[in-house]
Parts: sequence; C-alpha cells; structure tokens
Amino acid sequence: MSAVAIPGDPPGGRRALAVWGTGVSVYFVAVIFRTSLGVAGLDAADRFHVNASALSTFSILQLLVYAGMQIPVGLLVDRLGTKKVLALGAVLFTAGQLGFAFSPSYGTALASRALLGCGDALTFISVLRLGSRWFPARRGPLVAQFAGLVGMAGNLVSTLVLARLLHGIGWTAAFAGSAAAGAVVLVLVLLFLKDHPEGHEPEPLPHQGAAYVRRQIAASWREPGTRLGLWVHFTTQFPAMMFLLLWGLPFLVEAQGLSRAVAGELLTLVVLSNMVVGLVYGQVVARHHGARLPLALGTVGTTAALWAATLAYPGPHAPMWLLIVLCTVLGACGPASMIGFDFARPANPPERQGTASGITNMGGFVASMTTLFAIGVLLDATGDDYSLAFSVVFVLQAFGVSQILRLRRQAARRERERLVASRVETVHVPA
Repeated sequence: MSAVAIPGDPPGGRRALAVWGTGVSVYFVAVIFRTSLGVAGLDAADRFHVNASALSTFSILQLLVYAGMQIPVGLLVDRLGTKKVLALGAVLFTAGQLGFAFSPSYGTALASRALLGCGDALTFISVLRLGSRWFPARRGPLVAQFAGLVGMAGNLVSTLVLARLLHGIGWTAAFAGSAAAGAVVLVLVLLFLKDHPEGHEPEPLPHQGAAYVRRQIAASWREPGTRLGLWVHFTTQFPAMMFLLLWGLPFLVEAQGLSRAVAGELLTLVVLSNMVVGLVYGQVVARHHGARLPLALGTVGTTAALWAATLAYPGPHAPMWLLIVLCTVLGACGPASMIGFDFARPANPPERQGTASGITNMGGFVASMTTLFAIGVLLDATGDDYSLAFSVVFVLQAFGVSQILRLRRQAARRERERLVASRVETVHVPA
C-alpha cells in the first residue's frame, strides 16, 4: 500500500500551530478594531453629530481602503513575506484605533478609520499565506476556516466586551484601552513569527518592477478559479458584514423596536453561529470538494429567503423567532465566503497565492462597501424606511449569483485539467 506525498508540502505539526497562532492573533485584533464601530454606530452619530449617510461613510471609507489594498497586499506578501507585512499592519491599525479614540471631529475620525482599514487590509491575506507555508495543502480549507473563526471570535469580543466598556468607561477610554492589544500582537510577531519552516523556503522572486506586478495580476485573473472565488466571496459575505459592521444595531433598535441589550444579543448570535458553521463548512469542504458550490449557493438562497420574510412581514415588527433564525443564518455568510479561497487556491501556483487571495478577498468587501453606502443613502431618502433600504441586498445577491453560474463550468474544467497534470507528478512512497 502506498501513500501520496506532495513534493515540498510543509509538514504542519505543533511548530506550525504556534507560528500560525502568532499570525492569526494579529488578525484577531484587527477584526476587533474593524468591527468596533458596529457596536458604537449610534454613539458615533451622537458624538460627531452626523446623519445616516455620514455615519455609513466611516465604514465605507474603511472598506474602500481595505478592498483597494487587497491586490497590492497580495503582491507585498508574495514579495516581502508574512512577518514584515503583518508587523506593518499591526502598527497601522493600532495607530488608527488610537486616533479614533481621541478624534475631536468627524474629519479626523474618518482619517483614523482609513488608517485602521489600511492596517486591517494587511492581515488576512498574510494569515492565509502563512497557513499555506506551514501546513500541508490538504489542510488548506480547514486552516482558512479556522482563520475565519478566529476573526469572528474578535467580532465576539467587540460585541460583548467593547460594547460594555463603551457604555461603562466612555468613548475615549474604551477605544484607547483596546489599542493596547495591537501593541501586544506587534511584539509577538517581531519575536516569534517566521515566514516558513526550515527546508521549505520559496523560490526567490526576481525584482522586475511594474512588469512583474502586471504579470502577477494578469496571470491570477486569467484563471477562472480566481474569478469564481471573487464572485463567491462577493455574493456570500456582504449580508452579514453590513449587518455586523454598521446597520444591524440600528435596524434591530429603530426598525424592530428592540432594546440595545437584546439587539446586542442578536448580533452575538450571528457571531456564534459563524463560528459553529465555520467548523462544519471547513470539515465538509476538506472531505468533499464538490460541496463547495452547493454550500455557497445554498447559503445565498437561504439568506435571501429569510431577509425577504423579515422585511415583508405584515406586522409592525418581525417576531423574535424570525429574527433569531435570520441572525443564525447570517452566521453562515462568513464561512460561505471562505469557500471562495478554495476555488482560487488550487487555481494558482504558490508564488501567486498572495495575489490570487487578494483578488478574491476584494469581492466581499466591495459588495459590503456598496451595500453600506446604498443603505445609508436610501435611509436618508426614504425617512428611515429600513424595508426599502435593505432591499439592496437582493440586487447584489442576484448579480453575484449570475456571475457564479457563468464561471462555474469553466473553473471546474480548468481544475480537472490541473488535477490530471498533478497526478502525473505525484510521488508514491511506501506507507
């Protein structure tokens, strides 16, 4: 009997877990900072005296910076390695959180969120790259889902801990105090993180300037798996992102008549559901590669159906059981978006993993940014009609599904071709 060994495949093990844990701790803190506005949206509106459109600009600008940097970040990770990029990210998002704590005006607060978004943008692609360098390829789906799970744990901290600090010790102390976590993870990265295990150094990439950058981007984009990954990420992530990042608390309090405490519990339910579903999706995709697209499209369809039922409910408020089901299903959006990376990863060689992941990761954040802006504008235009404003969710879902269906056969055919080619190069060793 023989076992299949992939040449150059990293061994994994405890050392890999320790290094990866150091890297993912940076992402954990970045998500706390990213989602901190989601529990402070109403407080921010009062503090800076802004309306819904201006409030949404905080998150839109943060996501605009994040999405716009994904391809450059992918190139940076491929070029400089994980340690340098994660360290820079920790410096930037910590400075942004501190700036937001002490901002005296709307303008300086916007600049601080942009700086935070810049640092945040450097984290997730770096963590994905770190996982691919330290763990065997077959562990890729599970490692990616675990990274997403740790990120949602950061969201949970923001929802439970930061919200209480905000209303206990005040705006400045809560945001400035949380920034200390950024300094802690920066020290951990500088002391303990290593880009790759011994004996698994990547091939050095010759510096070729703009021509090299264009080739990396073009080669990644030509792969249908990369484009399919982007549209899967686009279509699945944004309903939960816009809900957690900004509009969930106002919707539950102002449109559904709930107290802030109950609304906070429902936001927490989204995060907890995400963590549980992430473990399930990761196991399913790792064992059954063909389940990727059914899981993604099933999540989109179920989410759309529950949003429709909630927004079209004939009474003044949707019943609590429906809101609970909605929030539970929204928790599946994050894990479903991670499936996008499982289309892009096998479509690209190791030297393009960062670039391909950056392209994929743009999808959900572009969709989230578009939705956040559209909802803010529609709320102001309709006198806070949440049912009409939130209907923009269906438009983006329909567009994303059309692109997924257009690309799915081409991506599947290309993936089969790569699988056949890899089998020719497979090394068989005695068990």
